[in-house]
Amino acid sequence: MPALPSCLLEPLWDQFAALLPVRREFAADHPLGCHRRRIADRTVFEHVVLALVHGSGYERISTPGCSDRTIRRRVKQWAELGISQQVHALALEAYDRVIGLELSEISVDGCITKAPSGGDRAGRSPVDRGKQGLKRSVASDACGVPLGIVSAGANRHDSPLLGPTLDAAKEQVGAMPDRVNVNLDRGYDSAKSRSLIAELGFTAEIARKGMPAPIQAGKRWVVERTHSWMNDYGKLRRCTERNGEVVDFYLHLAAALVTLRMLIRRAANRYRWPSRPTTRRLK
Repeated sequence: MPALPSCLLEPLWDQFAALLPVRREFAADHPLGCHRRRIADRTVFEHVVLALVHGSGYERISTPGCSDRTIRRRVKQWAELGISQQVHALALEAYDRVIGLELSEISVDGCITKAPSGGDRAGRSPVDRGKQGLKRSVASDACGVPLGIVSAGANRHDSPLLGPTLDAAKEQVGAMPDRVNVNLDRGYDSAKSRSLIAELGFTAEIARKGMPAPIQAGKRWVVERTHSWMNDYGKLRRCTERNGEVVDFYLHLAAALVTLRMLIRRAANRYRWPSRPTTRRLK
């Protein structure tokens, strides 16, 4: 059974493949004039999607035609090229062109997940008995489309990550509208966060400390739903990658899938196309 339906996998692969560098099937500069056939990028990509969805180790998803070393080596190369970030930006551009991003209301929140192997983006988790954890800070639009993502150790506070997360959103989307309201929870209730938002020219609705949370900043629930969607991917729930660039590769790849899924769901009610899915539930 495929890890993703074809209506999600094929568009994602088309954009992913267009960004890959051109490589020959055989190495032309081999001293003996021969070399093992290079594993096709599509084959490795399908194994990477399996790792992302199920969270399995590369040894478990490897096959006779694609070894775990090949997957690791290719993922590291793709992460260094920043291909998943570019695919995420392309998905946001397509969503904005077809549906339209609602950038007047932006919500930012963090999420702590497990990182048992440690690494560049890991830190002592305050909610998991001090075990290694990963913090994911996400900015979303008014409908929950993930715009910017920043990864850090689980011991990092949400407030210092607010600026980098908003900068990442601006880098992925481009120009912001004149009026932007940022919705935040009580973890951002500080003078530093308010001055940062004022410097950017935005307004803010921040939940106050010591007051009932459900009544305050009621528009930020969409980013919590986005975190729930991203936690559906096993590699994000329990990240075993130690290289920070590889961690960001999987984060942006998951964000591109979330954006693409939202695009198909909302476009299905407005447009018709030959490969339009017949079910509303896209796993």
